[in-house]
Amino acid sequence: MKRVIIGIGGMTNGGKTTLSKHLQDVLPKSCVISQDNFFKDESMVAVDINGFKQFDALDALHMDRMMSDVDSWQNDPESFMTSRGLTVTSATSQQPNVLIVEGFLIFNHGPLNILFDKRFFLQIPYETCKQRRSSRVYVPPDPPDYFDGHVWPMYLKNRKEMEEAVNDIVFLDGTQKQEVLLSSVLADIQEILMVTQS
Repeated sequence: MKRVIIGIGGMTNGGKTTLSKHLQDVLPKSCVISQDNFFKDESMVAVDINGFKQFDALDALHMDRMMSDVDSWQNDPESFMTSRGLTVTSATSQQPNVLIVEGFLIFNHGPLNILFDKRFFLQIPYETCKQRRSSRVYVPPDPPDYFDGHVWPMYLKNRKEMEEAVNDIVFLDGTQKQEVLLSSVLADIQEILMVTQS
């Protein structure tokens, strides 16, 4: 059975997780792997010259473990879903398996990036991003000036590297209503699924 891997990338608090969950809700035989689940322990994360923990870098993530999960899905999507409490019914048995990978650096990791059949990137303005970030509780919590001193500069650096390496990303406005985003992304994915089933 054909397998499709969709990448939902984007900046911090851009709406990646929400969009990915909505996609999983409407796409049969789909599941989500979230990059946020692979952060290293705080004690293993490097500190820059300003004393900021470098969480917005690939070195702060167990990308080997993330790739292992992606490999497990590729080897046996249905067993992978079952192991995570998701059900596969006989009514959907002929439909393609869809893996939704979401995260802020998924397109910056070459071995992962090459696996995507379609890439989406959610972006929001600086002020919106800063406001959303300040309203969330992180563990560990953001120290004072962390957004301007680390998060935003690293976003700009990572985005530049991403755009230099990848040229087929669909950029999305993360300030749009969720139903609008979902409809737009779903239409693109349905096109891919139709090709895989033909």
